[in-house]
Amino acid sequence: MPDSYTPYRGEVSASVIDALRAVLGERGLLTDPKEMEQHLVEWRDNYHGAAAAVLRPASTAEVAAAVKICHDAGVPIVPQGGMTGLVGAGIPHEHGGEVVLSLRRLNRILDVNPAAYTMTVEAGVVLKTIQETAAAHDRLFPLSLGAEGSCTIGGNLSTNAGGVQVLHYGNARNLVLGLEVVLPDGRIWNGLRSLKKDNTGYDLKQLYMGAEGTLGIITRAVLKLSPKPRDVATCWLAVRDPAASVELLSRATGASEDNVTSCELMSRQGIEFVLRHISGCVDPIAASHAWYVLMEWSSARAAPEGGGMSPRMEEFLAQAMEDGLVLDAVVAQSTAQAQMFWKIRESHSEGQKIEGPSIKHDISVPVSEIPAFIERGLAAMCAIVPGLRPVPFGHVGDGNLHFNAQAPVGMDKATFFKHAPAINHAVYELVRGVAGSISAEHGIGRFKLEELEHYRDVVELDLMRAIKRALDPRQIMNPGKVIRV
Repeated sequence: MPDSYTPYRGEVSASVIDALRAVLGERGLLTDPKEMEQHLVEWRDNYHGAAAAVLRPASTAEVAAAVKICHDAGVPIVPQGGMTGLVGAGIPHEHGGEVVLSLRRLNRILDVNPAAYTMTVEAGVVLKTIQETAAAHDRLFPLSLGAEGSCTIGGNLSTNAGGVQVLHYGNARNLVLGLEVVLPDGRIWNGLRSLKKDNTGYDLKQLYMGAEGTLGIITRAVLKLSPKPRDVATCWLAVRDPAASVELLSRATGASEDNVTSCELMSRQGIEFVLRHISGCVDPIAASHAWYVLMEWSSARAAPEGGGMSPRMEEFLAQAMEDGLVLDAVVAQSTAQAQMFWKIRESHSEGQKIEGPSIKHDISVPVSEIPAFIERGLAAMCAIVPGLRPVPFGHVGDGNLHFNAQAPVGMDKATFFKHAPAINHAVYELVRGVAGSISAEHGIGRFKLEELEHYRDVVELDLMRAIKRALDPRQIMNPGKVIRV
């Protein structure tokens, strides 16, 4: 899926490659096409790039030295984490005049301070490793998403990842106290502070979270931990309709004493793809329904004998069923059962990939607008492509919907993608109509470059361009991603 913006600057010279090899060593520089291949293809197979080399530094100092060489030579750099992104931000362009800089070898956990509720990590640490390390210290790192077994924290921060617990804990940018960043000229900004309060001018770290590697390269971070939940209740619900899910969340916030940590909406179509393609998944409710909600309540307090979250949730659901919001319900009776519920939810993207071609939308709308938006959006997409199979799902609590369209049975990818512009336009116009966002958590990358220019205010775009020019005047940091200068 090549885009229209390819800032080609020419071939990368042998002298630059030699200089990079000198600072990174043989293990830190890949030029063999077979070894580089895994760094050049997006996991959904939508982008196939080319690069003069893949840089694999093992320390911040090596990152800085490599960036300085590229800066002086005017060689564009594509920073790369775990390669789980969905908008092509970590894939180089097709012309081959860039180098990829992978952070995977920066994979150390440097410090855990349970008393201060902090953890200091390098950018290449896998998110799941951070979660497990926090748990081993009786703490929680709440960022949680389907790709957590392979995505890296540097990529999570660079894209301001969201996940399933944003409702309670916030996006990635809310979970960071300090950063270390290699700037486009090779200098190192050490902002690795663990302060809760620091009112000394601009909050520079916020510039780099969500910038997708266009302003600098995050190399280390001080993360904010939370108390480990000790009382968790998880339920799988068949609900009347999307409006019922919004009403349920509103009621649950009070009934749980503001302890709702997740509230996920799913349609039957997406669940069928998961049950069909993902081994080990079993339908929690025997009867088929059009809409489902996965909800979790949690508290850092241990459940008192005979009380706690589960009985309170059961009481809440009994009333919701009596009121007609919930059609059927299962409250998890074990950790394994709760994990099964979550596996179904988190396998939606994988199930869609196996099922065939899909057009994806990562959008956000005001929570109150979710029911009307879904109704209009489904009608709009199905009118464009008869037989299209909609797969809407997402985070009710923060208004983030993954409003996806699966190709009709038997339609190939090339044919289906011819309809992408019309489908995208229809969905994004509805998003604009309710003052929503065309990207809730996946970012802009290459995929939504033109849409950002169309749907964002001209003043906002001018400010973004001014920041890019000021921090990256040579335009070498992930060019052609997020914003055109």
